[in-house]
Amino acid sequence: MKSNVGTADRVARIVFALALFSLYFFLEGNARWFAAIGLVPLLTASISYCPLYSVFGISTCPAKKSAG
Repeated sequence: MKSNVGTADRVARIVFALALFSLYFFLEGNARWFAAIGLVPLLTASISYCPLYSVFGISTCPAKKSAG
């Protein structure tokens, strides 16, 4: 797996995951399970890889400089 999630994207994903996790405290009953969706952006941020980015050919990682 090649990294395709850059630093700014990782920070945004972590913030989004924390916002989703906070739903647990605001929703009632079975709706609290929507907070578990926050695991997806948290996981993709932690491993710096997003499968959907691969499908669409997107990468937010900075380009590596070629030696030459």
